[in-house]
Parts: sequence; structure tokens; C-alpha cells
Amino acid sequence: MQRSRWRLVLVLLTVPVAVVVFGSLFVLAAEHLEGRETDFWSALEWALAMLSGAGSGILARGTHPLTVTLTILAQLFGMLFLVLAIPFCLRPYLEERFEARLPHCLPPMRDVILFYHYSSTIESVLDECKQSGTAFVIVEEDMALARRLRNRGYDVVFGKMDDDSRLLSGVEGARALVANGPDQGNAMCILSARENGFEGPIYALAEDLPYRPPLLQVGASEVLTPLPVLVAGLAARASTHISPPIEGLRLLNSQVGVAEFRVRASSPLAGVRLSDLHLRVRHGVTVIGQWVNGSFAAAVRSETRIEPGAILVVVGAHANLAKVERLAIPVRRRGPIVVAGYGVVGRRLVELLIEAGETTTVVDRQPIPGVDVVGNVLEHATLERARVCWASAVVLALSNDSEAIFATAVVRDHAPEVPLIVRAERTANVARLYQAGADCALSLGQIAGRTLSYYLRGEQAVAIDSRLRFIRVSPGALVGGHPVRGRVRERAGALVVAVERGPGVIVDFEDDFSLRADDSVLVCGTSAELTSFVREFRTTPVHGPRL
Repeated sequence: MQRSRWRLVLVLLTVPVAVVVFGSLFVLAAEHLEGRETDFWSALEWALAMLSGAGSGILARGTHPLTVTLTILAQLFGMLFLVLAIPFCLRPYLEERFEARLPHCLPPMRDVILFYHYSSTIESVLDECKQSGTAFVIVEEDMALARRLRNRGYDVVFGKMDDDSRLLSGVEGARALVANGPDQGNAMCILSARENGFEGPIYALAEDLPYRPPLLQVGASEVLTPLPVLVAGLAARASTHISPPIEGLRLLNSQVGVAEFRVRASSPLAGVRLSDLHLRVRHGVTVIGQWVNGSFAAAVRSETRIEPGAILVVVGAHANLAKVERLAIPVRRRGPIVVAGYGVVGRRLVELLIEAGETTTVVDRQPIPGVDVVGNVLEHATLERARVCWASAVVLALSNDSEAIFATAVVRDHAPEVPLIVRAERTANVARLYQAGADCALSLGQIAGRTLSYYLRGEQAVAIDSRLRFIRVSPGALVGGHPVRGRVRERAGALVVAVERGPGVIVDFEDDFSLRADDSVLVCGTSAELTSFVREFRTTPVHGPRL
């Protein structure tokens, strides 16, 4: 408000000064160039008419070139003054003077959630609160941001935490407080809330793990660190050392393997139901499930359709797996991990991958220590120098979502067989990244949103682990029956992928095949599915390798 007031004063002073200057120059021009006398008041009238664009007034403009030039300069100055003064000086003052003022104190806070500072990190949480009708108020220290939030329909209180100790007066009735500002600002917010009598839960979002104890010390109930969780999530999806795609692979006989295949939109598998493909009959392989938009969907029902762009997880004999390559693109799991973007997220990600024993290739535009390939990831020459086609995974840790979306499409077109993991700045852009071709997209808002939803609304904070596992069990109640018929998959969710009988392994089950009591059954599924399988068919674990 103070700045716009000084701008208005400057405008008001400029107008009379300009009129006097141009009027004085016109008096001199009329006397010395035109040869006629002009009184000063008439000259002021001429100057005001020229500057306002209303015309030349009652006086002639003159015929001398210098007098004409003075007239033109006066008119140009008036035009430029109007163009610059109105948007940069008058409009900000009028907006601040006549628009509804932002509140500087909290409204009644009974059963209301208070958020300190807005950012994309809490964007998804605010949207959920708005959709569910949960009342909330945002305390924002940036006036321009506070106005934008108010225009979006949010209840906003404007004020500086350092300048106004009464800003949080009345917070004692709030349901909860979320401190989402810088760490030092969070500390001030927490202390101010406690000093104003707030005894409810305070959830602070810290920038890094070392700041967790100090924030707890000043009064936070829980300190959440979504950034390290985001980095760990990206690393887990990129590295098979950190998080193997399927646990228990050591249980597989050398004759049986697991492979992943990407289904392009042009593939004959895309959009087709499993029951119509007959992959077990035609190719001797079994589809366990598919990864779609970062989530694994088990192929429980025969009506399950294979989604274009999905990654199929297939089990079968190695020779039979090779046959599927004619239908879909094998996904690479060998080679270094390419990390594009060496900012805060990229740097921490590389450190975590190296600690896990992975080899990395770092791509960034800046030639800074730690960068292996200097260049733009949007350029094919850079992708060639980084050997993206020979990578086991590519992680885009870019800070700009527009660039990340386009880079996703570029990398996917350049290396369709390589897993692509992308970091998003805003949660709203995660869906766009999947449309562009990402296999997994994570945002800081997703991580923070899930955790805050757990604390604020009692929702599940972390998704159930959907990773696949292999276990070896006895046939149990399946003795005398077929390992895949009889709605075995529909009843338990898990899938029988192989049967060990004596020294051999059977993966192709004929119609008359039946399980014996001394067989060992190799079953694949998620933890929940395997638990259901063991309970449903009363099987027992079989330990030790079978050759």
C-alpha cells in the first residue's frame, strides 16, 4: 500500500511539472521562432491540451520546424505518460484502495484446520478438504499470493508472523494446524500458536530430516519430511537393488523366468481381454498383471483388458518368453540409471542410488561437479551421449513441469523399452506425465498429501504394497485338481506359475494335468493375495531349493 501511494504522488507531481516545462518552452518558441508574443497562461493552456491529447487549444501550433517538433514531443510525452501511469501507478493504488481488504485476524476457528503458508505441497490436501466440506483457513505472508488464493475461493488471512504476535489470536479453537512454510517460519508459527493457547495437533512439513528435532522441540506434534520420501520413492522405482520388481526370484528354477513387456498402442495385445489372447495355450506364458500409471493391477479375472502403454509382467519358460517379443517390447533392466536434472532432488537421488550399488549417468545443462553429460535432455544428441537406450531406467528430476512433460514424451519416443520415472512439481500434472508416457510419476504434493490425509482426516496415508512375490508351497486342497482351472485365480488372487515335480519344472499345464501331494507349487502375487491363497487352499510353505 505504501509503495502504490508513493507512485500516485509521483504521478500527481509529474503532471504540473510537465505542463510548466512545455508551456515555458512554447513561450520561448513563439517569441524567438514565430515572432509573436504569447502570455504564459495561454502557453499553459496549450501545454495541457497537447499533453492530454485534446488538441492544440486556442493557439496556433506554429510553423517553424522547432515549434512543430515541440508540439510533437508534447503529444508523445502525454501519450506515453497515460500509457505508463495508469497501469503502473493508478491501477495498483485504486485496487488496494477500493477492493475488499484482506483480513488480518483469524475468523472463528472452531473445528477449522489452519494452514500456514500455501505451496504446491499442500495443494492436493486443500482440494480434498474443499471437496469434502472440511473448513480451513490459510495464513499467508505474501500479499499477491493471498489475493490469488482469495480469488480462488479460499479463506485467507494476510499477515507477517514476525511483525504481528496477535496474528494467530483465536487459534485455540482450531481442529489442527499445518505449518508449511520455511523451517524458521514454521518454528515461529508453532511457538505463536502455543503461546496463544493452542493445545491441538501441529503438523510441520520440514525441508530436511535434521530439522525434525528442533521443530519437535518448539512444540510440533509431528514433523513430516516429504522430500526424502519423494527421493526414496523415485529411487525405489528406478533401482532393482533397492526394490526388486518381484521378490523371491531365487525360488525360480533355471528353466523358468520373469520378463516385463511394454504394450504399445499399436500392439496386437492392446485393449484385448486376457481370455481372448490365450497366451498360456499359444505361447506357454502366464500374465501375472500389468503396471498402469504407476500402480500394479493383478490379472485376476479373465475379462481384464491389457491397457495400451502398460507394462506386462509375464512368467514362463525362457524360450516361450522370447515369443512374446513379437507382440510387445521387452523392458530393459540392465545398464546404468540415467538421472536428468541435478538440483536438490537429483543430487539426493544420485547419492541414494550410488549407496545402493547402482551406476548412474547424470545429465544437466550446467557443467557442475557430478554431471557426466552436459546438455538439454530434450535434444536427441544429449540422449545419445547419455546412452539412454542402454540404461536400466531413466529418472527425470526436473523442477519445471512443462519441461518434464515434454521431456517424458521425447525420452519415451527415443527409448520405448526403458523404464521412465518422473518427478512432478505439482500433483495436478501427474496425470499429464502418465499420458506423455511415464511409467511412474511422483510429486511432493502426493507424498505430503497422503501423509497429511492420514493425520487430518484419518485416511490411509501410504498405499498398500503392490509388489509381487514368489512363494513355494505344498498343493494343499489343490491335490487332484488343475493348478489354474477351477477359478483358482478368482478365488485367491494369486496365480500358480509353475509346478516342481521331481527334478523337473512344469509350466505348460495340459487339460488333464492334476497336482500330486508330493508336488511343490510356485505361486506369485502380492502379499495380500498370497496370504489369501494359503488360507483358501490350506497350503504350507516348502523350504529349501528344488533342483
